[in-house]
Amino acid sequence: MRPFTLSDFDFDLPAELVAQHPAAERSASRLLDGTTSPPPGRPKAASTPSGGSGPREAGERGGLAPRPIDRIFRALPSLLRPGDLLVFNDTQVVKARLFGEKPTGGKLELLVERVLQGAEVVAHMKVSKKPPVGTVLQMGGGFTATLLGRWPEENGALFRFAFESPAGEDPYALMARCGHVPLPPYIEHGDSEDDERRYQTVFARVPGAVAAPTAALHFDEALLAELDARGVQRANVTLHVGAGTFQPVKTENIAEHTMHAERYDVPPATQQAIAECHARGGRIVAVGTTTVRTLESWAASGQAQGDTQIFITPGFRFRHVDLLITNFHLPKSTLMMLVSALAGYEHVMALYAHAIRERYRFFSYGDAMLLERAAP
Repeated sequence: MRPFTLSDFDFDLPAELVAQHPAAERSASRLLDGTTSPPPGRPKAASTPSGGSGPREAGERGGLAPRPIDRIFRALPSLLRPGDLLVFNDTQVVKARLFGEKPTGGKLELLVERVLQGAEVVAHMKVSKKPPVGTVLQMGGGFTATLLGRWPEENGALFRFAFESPAGEDPYALMARCGHVPLPPYIEHGDSEDDERRYQTVFARVPGAVAAPTAALHFDEALLAELDARGVQRANVTLHVGAGTFQPVKTENIAEHTMHAERYDVPPATQQAIAECHARGGRIVAVGTTTVRTLESWAASGQAQGDTQIFITPGFRFRHVDLLITNFHLPKSTLMMLVSALAGYEHVMALYAHAIRERYRFFSYGDAMLLERAAP
């Protein structure tokens, strides 16, 4: 396999295709079906000789790949089989964006990345001039944040703070009361009540994320019920998505990029469900790249809990994931590299070209695609 560079994952995206708001209904988003397997009960189309006309075209998948099919997301149950296992990320987005001021009156913004023990948090700080350690910041909503230093090392990008409120609220309670939804940088409006509801999955359970596992935003209760009725199994992992998910890759040699760390957990019930799915010949369907990173981190390390900095690029050997439901990602992003590693670089780039031609909606509030793991 040839070495890939950052430029390989670039593409031109019209600005108007960046979704600023979600679809009116979660499951009414579009779904670009880029799999090679036909739906249950439908025979696979015959291949067409190279240069001929027909339903298949060349791609980097060890042969011929089907032309993509434009669907609506609520059609997903018809594309899965009884015994398949959908694995969701049940992290809950917290209202992690907080505003305040220094003793000098200078304005600042904190984006809480992680809650530590007690009332301490780790956060990004946006301010014109960094205050010295020990500075007590006055935060909107009537609490204080004392700067304790950088974290985890002295030259790191994150800062450690101690929150204190007159009512003794913990950091999660303070964020719920005083914070704002941490919408991605490419969404140009301020957060609203609708964002509080829609930038959150219907099954969010464990608070700690500053970005949503966006592929799961398309699922509603009716769709989950239909999946259950068809015999598609479900399981959960937790990965608290950090702001680093939007961190750009700055080196042309992608091997020089350092991934951000995120906390994950694969509970025993999910480990058992995955083992049973493998045993019965079912397929593991990861809902979102965060679920892929969680499952493959567990497979690579043998650790069911911890921090992961896994960086998945073409050539990666997948141990658990057979299919992936994912949104469309930023050019030159680590997530473009991940989906290319799973489904094949040329196939993914062809799907993106199709999505742009067909005016799919991109990024967090955009549409979704269904991908299958390419043959080695």
